[in-house]
Amino acid sequence: MKTFGINGLGRIGRTAVRVWWRHHRDQLDLKLINTSGSMEVADWAHLLKYDTNYGQFGANVTAVQTQSRKAATEINPVIGTITISEAGATHEITITAERDPAKIPWGQYQVETVIEATGKFVTAEAAGAHLTAGAKTVILAAPAKGEGFSMSVIGVNDFDSQNPLRSNASCTTNCIAPVAQVMVKQFGVAKALLNTIHSYTDDQNLQDNSHKDLRRARSAAENICPTTTGAAKAAGEVIPELKGLFDGLAVRVPTPVGSLSDMVFVTQKPVTKEEVNAVLIAASQLPKWQGILAVTSDPIVSSDIIGRSESSIVDLNLTQVIGGDLVRVVSWYDNEYGYCCRLIEQIDR
Repeated sequence: MKTFGINGLGRIGRTAVRVWWRHHRDQLDLKLINTSGSMEVADWAHLLKYDTNYGQFGANVTAVQTQSRKAATEINPVIGTITISEAGATHEITITAERDPAKIPWGQYQVETVIEATGKFVTAEAAGAHLTAGAKTVILAAPAKGEGFSMSVIGVNDFDSQNPLRSNASCTTNCIAPVAQVMVKQFGVAKALLNTIHSYTDDQNLQDNSHKDLRRARSAAENICPTTTGAAKAAGEVIPELKGLFDGLAVRVPTPVGSLSDMVFVTQKPVTKEEVNAVLIAASQLPKWQGILAVTSDPIVSSDIIGRSESSIVDLNLTQVIGGDLVRVVSWYDNEYGYCCRLIEQIDR
């Protein structure tokens, strides 16, 4: 059984634990979770057990504290354990509090793969510290900054097996890349634009306050906040035909989870709405896209896709074609749960 650990128990880290327990606990062994040390182990267990977006964990979650977070040291960073149990299945996870990734005891706990979920260690030099600490592979739960990482979107491309530093790209890239690849293969794409209508994240402020991005500085729960996204450009990294031809922006909106990608393509072949939808329906039925690319004809809204595991759920009723070559495709995605499903799956690839 492959072993893994998680660095960071924020939104992505905790959702990844839920995905692992629900779908992968018989194939993957979660050995250790490293936290920032900002809370005691019982407090982390509480946030794991109760979640505003996804409800209660669905299994018993208990904590044992072995020392205070403030007492954690480089020699002994362990602050306790979290145990998850359900219907006779029990799993104990060691919890540490160490802010230097080079000092997390991955090697001591036989952790082969580390999910880097803090959002902080996104360069090759920073993430490479996990290798120094004994891990064999690092999977970044974010787009990487700079060179040195192999980036993969499941269903679209594979990692470089020789590179231990890997990126699962972003939730938005995981949504748009499957659709974009289908469009490229079937119709050719001359250029494309993206507008992702994205639920707010904790990179925004709850109330107006200081932030390097003055739009993200404003109250996330009260405003529509246009901002940047690298998702479209990243799609060009995993789909070479789109490199330099795909760009976009994000609009953060006052919903806690559930997002929508509005993609506009200029195709090289003349198409109709019916042809576009037929191709997307057919693609969703292929083995390579099972559980990744889905379609719907129902008039859904964002709350309807919370907890969906697919990367991309095309809303067929919203497809538009103008002049035979200007094509809009709209696709939903759970920017937390759906993304974490791919994140955990990457461990076993």
